[in-house]
Amino acid sequence: MKLKIASLFIALSCYASAEAQTQLSDYRPGVTTEGAVYFLPKTAIKVKVLVERSVYKPGEFCNYAMLYLHANDVQLEANTSYRIVSVKQHPIAMVDSTKAYAVKFNAKTIAANVSLSDDGRLLAINAQPTPQPEVADFKPAAKTAEVNPRKFMNEEILAAGSTAKMAELTAQEIYDLRENRALLIKGQADFMPSDGAQMKMMLDQIELQGNALTSLFTGTVNKDTTETTLTVIPDGALKHQILFRLSQRLGIVDADDLSGEPYYITIEDLSNIPALDEAAAEKNKKKKQPESGIYVNVPGRMRSTIERNGNVLSNAEMPAPQFGRVELLSGDLFNKRYTTHLWLNTLTGSVERLEAEQPK
Repeated sequence: MKLKIASLFIALSCYASAEAQTQLSDYRPGVTTEGAVYFLPKTAIKVKVLVERSVYKPGEFCNYAMLYLHANDVQLEANTSYRIVSVKQHPIAMVDSTKAYAVKFNAKTIAANVSLSDDGRLLAINAQPTPQPEVADFKPAAKTAEVNPRKFMNEEILAAGSTAKMAELTAQEIYDLRENRALLIKGQADFMPSDGAQMKMMLDQIELQGNALTSLFTGTVNKDTTETTLTVIPDGALKHQILFRLSQRLGIVDADDLSGEPYYITIEDLSNIPALDEAAAEKNKKKKQPESGIYVNVPGRMRSTIERNGNVLSNAEMPAPQFGRVELLSGDLFNKRYTTHLWLNTLTGSVERLEAEQPK
């Protein structure tokens, strides 16, 4: 696609005309003493998916869970499973390579203080750019140390001559702990705590020992949560397009991997921005030279919906320059009669603020 070129107060010279024929891949944004080359943005969507992984490990006495603890739903084999905890989305700005422009400075202009982002998006003129808000990264919770249940086995259990006997004695210890807990709560224990704090400490210790010994029969489940980030760049409306798939055994997989259940995204164009009328459009076609000034976005809006099996997991409305149009700020705003300060919205490339200052 050929570049669109604009100057501030004069039509670009033959150099600009030659640049207008240059391919976008060779067009480099930046600011020099002669002028500046800049892009306008479009909206991309960052989708952040929190996935919980559960790793089950069977207990040493899992084969005796039904016999001694009457637990009939204990799994005998290790397995790993995944589930979606949450899906969130937020807009970010990306360079729209179809909206590349140039401005040329000369002695009659004072609009030489042009601020660009690292990727070449126009942020401000004669002003400090507005800081772009950042979305906090996900921080997983600290893992708790695993408890070794064997340290709660008494001498009789450890001295047992077989696994079956160890399981039997461990089960008896579990029932004794449950009984002690009940006696403490009823106030009938042989050694009652002196205050509430001591009572809590004793009950917590009994629960810790009981859970550790019970895990020898029922197994353990270790969980951790990770964040997967996907980027969607909509150049038009999307309807029920697969965003990713989730496999209960493998986690998030590619959209074309049929081992996973599909999660869909739909993008709706909510814009109601009127197009240029026919007279203005025809006038633009007849222009032989680019009109001087600064091009800015007039963004539209879009709605992004993420769902699974008809259940909406995330729904967000956000500005979308690609669903709007581009307008020109006249170069007359930047002559030497006064200093014009221009701030653009860092997300949309639209005018956020425009101020004129009379020179002293």
